[in-house]
Amino acid sequence: MKAMQKFAFSAIAAGAGAVGGSILTGGSTGGTLGGAAVGGIVGHEISKPK
Repeated sequence: MKAMQKFAFSAIAAGAGAVGGSILTGGSTGGTLGGAAVGGIVGHEISKPK
């Protein structure tokens, strides 16, 4: 997987995490940022070669 594809995958996962964190915490900033961080990490790990 190319570097740009990895970045895009991580960015999409971070965005999804931010939305999820915001929904779960009623729109709090901490929940949104925490969700984005977790989503970015998960997206990065999933995009690694097996």
